[in-house]
Amino acid sequence: MTQDVFLSAVKALTEGRLTLQDVFGTAETLHRGGNTDLALQLYQLWIGLNRDHHLLYAAYFNQAVTLSAAGRPEQARVSLEKSIELNPDFYPAYINLGGVMEALGQPDAAVDTWNGLVTRLGAITGHGIRMKCTALKQIARVLEDRHQIVAAENVLRQSLELDNTQRENAEHLLASRMVQCHWPVIEPFEGMDAPLQMRNFSPLSLAAYTDDPLLHLASAWEHCCKMFGRRIPRLPDVTPADRADRTRLRIGYVSSDLKAHAVGYLIAEVFGLHDRAKVEIFAYYCGPAGEDPLKQRIRADFDHWIDITGMNDETAANRIRDDGIDILVDLNGHTKAARTRVFGMRPAPINVNWLGYPGTMGTAYHHYIIADEWIIPPGREMYCSEKVVRLPCYQANDRRRAVASEPPSRAEVGLPEDKMVFCCFNSQQKISPLMFDRWMHILHSVPESVLWLLECGEEIKNRLWEHAERGGIARERVIFGKRLPSPDHLARMTLADLFLDTFPYGAHTTASDALWMSVPILTLSGHSFASRVGGSLSRSAGLPELVCSTPEEYVEMAIALGNDRPRLLAYREQLRAAKPNAVMFDTNLLVSRLEDLYAEMWADFQAGRLPRPDLANLDVYLDVGIEHPADTSDFTAEDEYFARWRLGLAGRNHLYPLSPDSRLWTNPDTENG
Repeated sequence: MTQDVFLSAVKALTEGRLTLQDVFGTAETLHRGGNTDLALQLYQLWIGLNRDHHLLYAAYFNQAVTLSAAGRPEQARVSLEKSIELNPDFYPAYINLGGVMEALGQPDAAVDTWNGLVTRLGAITGHGIRMKCTALKQIARVLEDRHQIVAAENVLRQSLELDNTQRENAEHLLASRMVQCHWPVIEPFEGMDAPLQMRNFSPLSLAAYTDDPLLHLASAWEHCCKMFGRRIPRLPDVTPADRADRTRLRIGYVSSDLKAHAVGYLIAEVFGLHDRAKVEIFAYYCGPAGEDPLKQRIRADFDHWIDITGMNDETAANRIRDDGIDILVDLNGHTKAARTRVFGMRPAPINVNWLGYPGTMGTAYHHYIIADEWIIPPGREMYCSEKVVRLPCYQANDRRRAVASEPPSRAEVGLPEDKMVFCCFNSQQKISPLMFDRWMHILHSVPESVLWLLECGEEIKNRLWEHAERGGIARERVIFGKRLPSPDHLARMTLADLFLDTFPYGAHTTASDALWMSVPILTLSGHSFASRVGGSLSRSAGLPELVCSTPEEYVEMAIALGNDRPRLLAYREQLRAAKPNAVMFDTNLLVSRLEDLYAEMWADFQAGRLPRPDLANLDVYLDVGIEHPADTSDFTAEDEYFARWRLGLAGRNHLYPLSPDSRLWTNPDTENG
């Protein structure tokens, strides 16, 4: 058999079809099969026929590796010296040559070889490495800002090979690969194996990578510990007696997104509906400078607008304390420009996590998280460090959003006039390979249908088109629409027949937009907060039957609807008719209930029963959670999910006893495993 492998390789070599990579693979096969001489003969034949090849030095190097493994150090030395002669900057050859010299009984020559490499590399100091990493980080930042994402990824990778403790760079690298739909997202390289990369996801990116709320909690906790340390200077506590004279609560909203941004589009109507007999509202804006109509509208609805962007955390916290804020609402969470450390300083007695980030903060100082009964079902509060409180529908909506008066025609945006149009206007980092494959299966089962996505860079489009073609779908059936101002984008959404949601991070603001325009959404609800928002919105808009509980149901339903456009038209009419009374769009109800929640929180504070986050064992949960290969399975039944976690925790408990927590490790004495 190995003789046949060799002869086949020689034939390909003489015909010019054998690449150097093929030589490496074939030689390894021959060597492992006990035919080292044939492997070496193959190397010699390739070298003889490729004297001018730019990778000739690599052939000599690999030949030397095989010679060393075969116990022929003298011949290996000759090949390594030839490799260095051809490419003096190929450093692995020096390492191996020193080892060969040592094997030949020439330790002084080995040391001289390695010293030569050290000299050639120049002085490597901690300061030098830090400076190089800093320079690379700056290069990557500028490349990212200029949307040169591929180049930025290469620079970040080079930096992490030098120092794999740079959490921010690792977070950016993983986020970059998700934005590019560069699958698999986790690709191990020197110094960064898969578990280390899993540990270095930002909480926001991790929510789009895996439907694992216990891991999300542990990651959020660890992220805050790494970013801010476990000690944050804390202002003197506010006591109930200090605020005994309150007749209306002072509510502070901290956000970088009170402008033309997804959060701004959702929450714009809320502030003007607050009952000023109950609350006085303060905006603490921490976003970029500049004006837009939405920012101006939002600012006009606040009693007080304070720009803290230029303030350091201590100054901002003291300003909030001086303003006498009772409840401070975090509308950023684990997103860009967040001021998490300000919350850690406790300028207000109560901290609330709402709307800006779909998940728990995992801190010791966020007391409440606002959700609803679908997003965090009763009995699943274990996924959050905060106490869960609920609105009728978690997501705020602006009924005054601007919509262009006339939508374009399908032909004007490059869509087929009379074919089924599936759409997904979520950002591309939410597109997972498994979900994309499901979409391709749906297209295959709905003849002549198309998938309409948002425009992205040429390289990303080509990557998705190539992935579609591998799934048997012509690239013409995956159509990219230009990015438009919000009013024009809302108007054109009506051209789609059905919105296909992503998983595990589904549509949030985009789902609100689609349902407002009476475009039905097919969504898949998993375990995590980010995966269940679409289900919450569809149910609150009056279409609970389009909320799927398994991937199989999602695909079957999409195919059935894609082949039944009259049914989709009926859903569209149902959404349009239900909109005036739908819970999802009852912003007055949301604000009234929100004020009730604030009053309940204040009562907890006055009674000395503010919730205390349980952060026990979260380091262990992180260790257990990163072991699960999320890229091979994005959905797990709940029984299987809990069983996997309990098994992992039991395994850790065998190594060292775990104290009880309020999640899965509640009674170690009765745990099995």
